[in-house]
Amino acid sequence: MKRIPITFALAAALAACGQRAPLEPAAGETLPPPPYGVSEPLTAEELLETDPQAVPERSVELRRESEEREDDPFDLPPES
Repeated sequence: MKRIPITFALAAALAACGQRAPLEPAAGETLPPPPYGVSEPLTAEELLETDPQAVPERSVELRRESEEREDDPFDLPPES
């Protein structure tokens, strides 16, 4: 029974290991060409950044009171 917690602890420790060096392209590969209008190629870190359109902020507006739903003309029963 003592082996199970040790096994899980070892698996978690191995999963936490990771490379801490900067990212670089694989041997023989190059980074993609720079986007139109940019004179210098982007670094690996710059390529990993997402622009706001790619990851929009989430709207977390919650309803405070019960509200009646409006009639939805597209909510049709299935056809037989």
